[in-house]
Amino acid sequence: MNRVFSGIAVAALLLASAFTAVPAKADDLEKIKAAGELKISMSGQYPPFNFVNDQNEVVGFDADIGKAIAERIGVKGTIITTAWDGIIAGLLANKYDTVVGSMTITPEREKVVDFVGPYYHAGRAVFVSQDSKLQSLDDLKGKTLGVTLGETHEKWAREQGGWDIRTYKGLPELLLELKAGRVDAIVVDNIPVMVAVKETGEKVRKLDTPNIEGGSVAIGIAIRKDNPELKAAMQKALDGMLADGTYEKISKQWVGSDIR
Repeated sequence: MNRVFSGIAVAALLLASAFTAVPAKADDLEKIKAAGELKISMSGQYPPFNFVNDQNEVVGFDADIGKAIAERIGVKGTIITTAWDGIIAGLLANKYDTVVGSMTITPEREKVVDFVGPYYHAGRAVFVSQDSKLQSLDDLKGKTLGVTLGETHEKWAREQGGWDIRTYKGLPELLLELKAGRVDAIVVDNIPVMVAVKETGEKVRKLDTPNIEGGSVAIGIAIRKDNPELKAAMQKALDGMLADGTYEKISKQWVGSDIR
């Protein structure tokens, strides 16, 4: 989930907001309910989370989560695709009500918007073959790790040391090398591997690495600041989905596992 919103861009948005301050306004929830519609933005270019299908519909995990939240607060969910590099600016300009687009929660972004959630977690993970006897990072000492050349995972692996490192072009090649036994483990983003397992039946297993750096990155739903009623309503809707199985069903449909 390497969706980076630069400090420069955040600073520019903060500066702009300082010059466009307006008097106290009604909470956005009131306007959304009056309109009967929650306008939900995402890039439409981030499968399986949000993408355009063959019927020219925006579908995916994000789209289903956003629409389900809208339904639970009593309105229709309408998807609006927006270029990622301007998606926060569009939210602040009232072009839509929320961003359900796999946005990492960062301190910089929290200066500009509020977040509902997190609604899923992503991050670094170590995978081995399903029948491997390896169970932990300690077991990998002296073994061979596969990483994608130039990714942050390569940097992490080299900083840790204690194993041999081989670099590859990307996930497909890494999975082939793992299957062939030329590497003992691979270090990658966890969700693409879950998708590969769902779609191709790859026989891999994720090691239990609860304290690995970058292992759990929180992904949130962005809304404009100063909307406590909207935030509470959307959080209540999300909590309900997490509790009653709706979230798990959506997650397994698009990703292959529960990613809360």
